[in-house]
Amino acid sequence: MSKPLKSDWAEEDEFELPPTTETLGADGITTIVSWKLNDAGKKVKVTRRVRRKLQTQVVSHTVAERKHWAKFGDDKGKPAGPDRQTTIIGENLHFKIAPLNKAAAANAAAAEAAEAEAAKQPAGKAVVCRLCKGGHFTAKCPYKDQLAELDSAAAALDEDGEAGAPMGSGLAPRGAGAAAGGRYVPPGQRGGGPGESMFRPRDDFPTLRVTSLSLDADDSDLRNLFEPFASRGRLARANVVRDRETRESKGFGFVSFENKADAELALQKMNGYGYDSLILNVSWSQPREPRP
Repeated sequence: MSKPLKSDWAEEDEFELPPTTETLGADGITTIVSWKLNDAGKKVKVTRRVRRKLQTQVVSHTVAERKHWAKFGDDKGKPAGPDRQTTIIGENLHFKIAPLNKAAAANAAAAEAAEAEAAKQPAGKAVVCRLCKGGHFTAKCPYKDQLAELDSAAAALDEDGEAGAPMGSGLAPRGAGAAAGGRYVPPGQRGGGPGESMFRPRDDFPTLRVTSLSLDADDSDLRNLFEPFASRGRLARANVVRDRETRESKGFGFVSFENKADAELALQKMNGYGYDSLILNVSWSQPREPRP
């Protein structure tokens, strides 16, 4: 006994969807009708109109041979090619391996050459800075900016032959024993005779020794602390002592005044002063003992 047909399609199983149909029109447009369930669980009819265009593409021999393989399963016995009812065709992506950029290839070659050159160097050779001849790399030279100022001052001297050397630059004026190109000439080798000094000796200034200083404090911070006391003369210097290798602060520094009264006032006010969670210890700096 055959099952009676239902008069209303809504009485059918809610999960049973009609098959997808395709109809080719006279204008070459294919109408595709499919069904799906919406969020409310109701059947929804989806109609799409597409125009198909045959494209010819050159593929490898293995890809062309795979398209003619015999089908199996639900598509067994069907002609070659994809079937819209059982196959979903996505976008065909083609990947091409592009050659390396010329700049990237040049950088890689330069890096390999640098590594090869470094491998040729002896293992025990120390690193020497090209600027100050220190035991660090040139890119990390702490005196790079100061040396650049000296070079600019030397260039200015070359342009103006009558200009004198700037104060503190370490460059001798022309005609005073300076070498060609504005190179540094020690004061003892200049025209003034041996023993000539550019500055006042450091021991002549009343100097204070500041300890218990924060490791984060630099020269400008130390100068800002003691400069208000320089009322009768200027603050000659304010330097934080640092390690020669790591350039880290050792926790103390020196402050020099031109006037001794200013130094005494700073000693009275700043000894025991709290700065950056530390108590400063300020005392008179003792002269350096002569080295053997």
